Amino acid sequence: MSRENGRIAAVQMISGPRVADNLATACRLVAEAVAQGAQLVALPEYFPVIGAADADRVRAREDFGHGPVQDWLADTACRHGIWLFAGSIPLTASVPDKMRNASLAYDPAGQCVARYDKIHLFGFRKGDEHYDEASFIEPGETPVAVDTPFGRVALSICYDLRFPELYRRLAPVDLILMPAAFTDTTGRAHWEILLRARAIENQCYVLAVGQGGRHENGRLTHGNSMIVDPWGEILDRKLKGPGVVIADFDHGRLAEVRASLPALAHRRL
Repeated sequence: MSRENGRIAAVQMISGPRVADNLATACRLVAEAVAQGAQLVALPEYFPVIGAADADRVRAREDFGHGPVQDWLADTACRHGIWLFAGSIPLTASVPDKMRNASLAYDPAGQCVARYDKIHLFGFRKGDEHYDEASFIEPGETPVAVDTPFGRVALSICYDLRFPELYRRLAPVDLILMPAAFTDTTGRAHWEILLRARAIENQCYVLAVGQGGRHENGRLTHGNSMIVDPWGEILDRKLKGPGVVIADFDHGRLAEVRASLPALAHRRL
């Protein structure tokens, strides 16, 4: 597939418990990104629903290939003629009380061309704050990258960011997608430095799109959606609140970085 330059965008949200409301917000923000020239748009982790409890997401799961959220994604990609990446949505698991946290890729014809199920499941405990994704999520097994006109895109979700071997397994890639719902505690400490590290070590663009603000259930997500270039420079960012970050994806910049410091060619392990 030939490689093209283009505009890439991330749509930051503060999703709540009502799927219809979240889809309406996403619809407005995707249209805003497209109006600014975006040809590839990414949504955050759990963009269709963040409820009062994890069980709300499990109840909202869909069978792969069927359901109102997937129908909306296909229609939105086709209507705007864009590559649309569903940061993540809840899909059916092999056991009745769990879900798959899945990222889906749609081409401009509205076809789902790739699916990635989150492999690394987040667990955190500090003081009164604790979280255990393994209690309600069935992990994925397979790394996934998808070829687009803009380059080879690595799919990943949130906690995957802490595991550089995932991206090495897929290397070389031109763009890493990182939809997330980082907690504000871990986000303030690690989000930016990890994103920039993944861009620098893989000499690729990173499109990071977060949930960003205070949700109805009281949870505070970090936001700070950003686009990072292959040298680790931040091209655009949004700290909190719904909105769009957007930047040009430039193959000349990729080639320049990789030629001046050919670290990918120097790999020995």
